[in-house]
Amino acid sequence: MVPLLVVLHVIASLTLCLFILLHAGRGGGLSDMFGGGMNTSLGGSTVVERNLGRLTVGAASLFGLTSIFLALLLAPKG
Repeated sequence: MVPLLVVLHVIASLTLCLFILLHAGRGGGLSDMFGGGMNTSLGGSTVVERNLGRLTVGAASLFGLTSIFLALLLAPKG
């Protein structure tokens, strides 16, 4: 059980790093990288950026849960 949690934890951490790096900073981000600097609405986010936000929250949740479970399973007993 612990090796499976460790693998999930590593995958979640790498995925979380990737998703955070893909987010738009002050200017552009994912939109500028893959299609130019055209704004699709008046200051709103595109569908891709909203879905990227949802995926980031999911990866962060998985990372947090695996952190808690690993801490509980690997805590010294005594």
